[in-house]
Amino acid sequence: MNILLIEDDAETAAYVTSGFHEEGHSVRHAANGSDGFLAALDDDYDILIVDRMIPKLDGLSLVKALRDAGNRTPVIFLSALTAIRDRVDGLQGGGDDYLSKPFAFAELSARVQALARRPALATEETELRTSDLIVDLLIQKVTRAGTEIRLQPREYRLLCYLMRNADRVVTRTMLLESVWDINFDPRTNVVETQISRLRDKVDKPFDRPLIHTVRGSGYRIHG
Repeated sequence: MNILLIEDDAETAAYVTSGFHEEGHSVRHAANGSDGFLAALDDDYDILIVDRMIPKLDGLSLVKALRDAGNRTPVIFLSALTAIRDRVDGLQGGGDDYLSKPFAFAELSARVQALARRPALATEETELRTSDLIVDLLIQKVTRAGTEIRLQPREYRLLCYLMRNADRVVTRTMLLESVWDINFDPRTNVVETQISRLRDKVDKPFDRPLIHTVRGSGYRIHG
């Protein structure tokens, strides 16, 4: 594999590089975020290993910038930031895996191998589909059974989140965090109100509902 390691600690970088060289892999090392960002765009890598706390451009900002630029190379974060919130931020910010420091090279290698076995995405996601409900992500157009449905921006975000988690139960807390960027319970019925409005547009004019309430748990969209 061709691996890019973005790590400012020289001892950690030498440890990781030596281990992967022994396994027969190629490793390029960048000691700061700016150099790492340019290196990631300069060549095709199988895996990026990125420290969260690096100079010039922190690891999380680096990965977000790469994702915004269309780079979909799998990323493993290495970090001494071990709180659940830090791990969630890393994964939501574009990381595919998160390994806390200190770590054993054997575990890092196993995680790299696991990511490398994942099938590559053939194309960037451009459409969401649940039954006859379709969201064109390129032009943000929603249709059901060929009929266009006009949504407000928040309704659109809510629908996309539900459809990206189709057939799964999403809780009120998950919706508040992902759609409203609220990390606490505001003690309002904002979620319930928006779900009701979305149902009025997506479900009521059609033969059968797609958005379902899972009592005591949350909501689920399925056909």
